[in-house]
Amino acid sequence: MDPYQRRQHSYDNAMSDSVSVSTYSGRLRRAQELCSRRGLAGLVLGPGEQLAYLTGLRFDTHERFSALVVPAVGEIRLVLPVVDRDVTPEERLEIKVETWVDGSSPYDLVPTGRIGVGAELVASHVLRLMPGRELVSATEVLAELFVSKEKLELEELRRAGKAIDRVHAQVPQLLRPGRTERKVAADLSRLILEEHEKVDFVIVGSGPNGANPHHEFSDRILGLGDMVVVDIGGSLQSGYHSDCTRTYVVGGPGAVPRMYRVLYDAQAAAVRTVRPGVTAESVDAAAREVISAAGFGEFFIHRTGHGIGLSLHEEPFIVAGNTMELLPGMAFSVEPGIYIPGKCGARIEDIVAVTEDGCELMNNRPRELL
Repeated sequence: MDPYQRRQHSYDNAMSDSVSVSTYSGRLRRAQELCSRRGLAGLVLGPGEQLAYLTGLRFDTHERFSALVVPAVGEIRLVLPVVDRDVTPEERLEIKVETWVDGSSPYDLVPTGRIGVGAELVASHVLRLMPGRELVSATEVLAELFVSKEKLELEELRRAGKAIDRVHAQVPQLLRPGRTERKVAADLSRLILEEHEKVDFVIVGSGPNGANPHHEFSDRILGLGDMVVVDIGGSLQSGYHSDCTRTYVVGGPGAVPRMYRVLYDAQAAAVRTVRPGVTAESVDAAAREVISAAGFGEFFIHRTGHGIGLSLHEEPFIVAGNTMELLPGMAFSVEPGIYIPGKCGARIEDIVAVTEDGCELMNNRPRELL
């Protein structure tokens, strides 16, 4: 696989060095309390961010059933095929490991009744859990745990923000006429790896390609005066992510287009709206109102933001219809965009964290067109 293509996570069978055992114990205890409050018999979580958040364990999943089983009351268990018995939780977490052999049914090790199922558990396992159980989303149950970040998590997001800022500082020198998006993306991947453990994604959208928010990169050759959307992110060793977008002009901006001035004002308006007690949809509305009033409403075609932490996309989602009230510790992107098909696009994205009276910006590179 080319080094600048999007990479898949690979997990180590070890706890994060930056999180204490007592922190994981507290998270597990609160997860059990949430089950009791929500009337659940327990949770069943497959390998991935949810399991890692509660235990620090990171390991590859495969076709055999592997899961953390968190009952509302009683012993927490890690259910593993015997071939993966080397995956061992920290002893002080008091998680019992139960292994199973091929030919037996591991699903009998999961409580019956109303069960919260984790986001990473694949359909083939979920379907086998259905008999005798009412399955609901564990993501909704765990949102109360995940959505407001702890002090240590916020520090990791600050580190990630500074890391990706250092990459963005080097972008203008990469955007030269005659280079392809692909070559720029390769350079960006290398720079991200100098500051992060892994590359999560690289978007280099020049000219009309910038009008596709999820364009990655192509063999299109950069031309003088092209607007270029550069959206990049990586993962730190702790698993926490960076995600930041800036828009550039090959050769420098010259006269700033009206659409970009509108976008700049919209992103600033959304950031100013962030504070405890306002709803997620209010932040989206703040950006959307500025863009719509200027006549570009039809060209803002996605939500304004998404939560970030161990997952790249999580609650709170900054979108119309989300009435969740913002709380101190919530962290999410603020990333309005304007995309004119066949011509160009522009986006400004920062990660912010809600404070007691406003918000903290995790990204601090200039937001002007560069």
